[in-house]
Amino acid sequence: MSKATRATRMLEAAKIAFTVHAYAYDPDADAIGLQAAEALGEPPARVLKTLMAKVDGKPVLAILPSDRQVAMKKLAAALGGKSAEMMKPVDAERLSGYKVGGISPFGQMRTLPAVIEETAVSEPYVFINAGQRGLQLRLSPADAVRVLEATVTAISA
Repeated sequence: MSKATRATRMLEAAKIAFTVHAYAYDPDADAIGLQAAEALGEPPARVLKTLMAKVDGKPVLAILPSDRQVAMKKLAAALGGKSAEMMKPVDAERLSGYKVGGISPFGQMRTLPAVIEETAVSEPYVFINAGQRGLQLRLSPADAVRVLEATVTAISA
């Protein structure tokens, strides 16, 4: 498995400090983010999942702890929209350039509005997918917010 991805190259170009952590990815896991947290030996609050959604029909990123569910009304409100829905996996893969289970908010094919659950930024560090199944980035949540120019607010149910 290569540890260089579009996500790592984006963070390097932005001069963001991070480390790369591989783990045994389980494609049959009920919850990929929770499985990653367990494999990494980290609490689910520190292992963030990247969900691709649409707010008023436009693609967005929702980034939240792996043990939380996104509240669609809160996500829509965070971006000034009226409604939100999850993106179909095939559309998420096409738009991001990553496979489901390996979608990173960093280094996507195009820059999308991102919202990070506010509870995540209180952690000393977080893990976010590196753009490959079984590969996570460990970085400061403040750096993630900065490089993604993300909105930080409550988006979990």
